[in-house]
Parts: sequence; C-alpha cells; structure tokens
Amino acid sequence: MNKNELIAAVAAKADLSKAAAANAVDAVLATIEKELKAGNNVQLIGFGTFVVKEIPAHEGLNPAKGVKIQIPAKKTCKFKAGSKLATL
Repeated sequence: MNKNELIAAVAAKADLSKAAAANAVDAVLATIEKELKAGNNVQLIGFGTFVVKEIPAHEGLNPAKGVKIQIPAKKTCKFKAGSKLATL
C-alpha cells in the first residue's frame, strides 16, 4: 500500500473526503516526524512504538579499497510492533 492508497482507505473508513483524509494523514506523519527529530519516542498503544536510536561512531571498512574508515555517530528511527500488530 502506498500513501495514496492509505489516504483513500482512511477516507472510506472515516467517511471523509480524500482531501480531508490527506490532511489528516499528513498531520499524523508530520507530528511523528517532529517528535522523532526532537528525540522523543512515539508510542501508539497496541500498534507500536517509534524509537529514536543513537548509533555511536565506529570504524568501518571500505569494501572497494579495503581501507579502514571512520563512520560518524548518527540517530536513526526504529519501529517496535505492538501487541495487535505483532500477532498477525
């Protein structure tokens, strides 16, 4: 399912216009993104939790040249499935 299909499904399920459903989906996604960028986790009970994970700086290997390189620290997003989603 892509974003347009999700919007159409939300519009049908919630009896909304596609424009209103698109605004709702965009608002939810923007809010989740904003909270994750602020370093906060987003927990949707039963569905799952979006978690910010910090990956420390570490040494890697350039596969083309076999040279060791330093990989900088970064933050990434992980998703942990909730109870309703984990038992599909």
